[in-house]
Amino acid sequence: MTETKATRTVRRGRVFPEIQWSEEKKAQCKTEREAFHKRCRVIFDRVQPELIKTHYNWYMAVEPDTGDYFIDKDNIVVAKIAHQKYPNARLFVFRINETGVCGTI
Repeated sequence: MTETKATRTVRRGRVFPEIQWSEEKKAQCKTEREAFHKRCRVIFDRVQPELIKTHYNWYMAVEPDTGDYFIDKDNIVVAKIAHQKYPNARLFVFRINETGVCGTI
């Protein structure tokens, strides 16, 4: 019997080469993300001192337009709860601790 070798074509490059963002577009997205984070951080900083006493290391989803926030032990559950009330809104999830983030970088 003749054995056939599988020849693999190595594909290099972008998955979607037609999508190319300019440096201005990248900078604009970054500034929008930072502005959104600052709006959410204000709400988190306001309620964090009282929640850290009773809900340490829980998760908090913030909707900055209304100022509403939701808390739960699980980050997936808190996101689902928030998206049930605000299905089309952008949310930011914090961890209720001293820094507002989980883990270290």
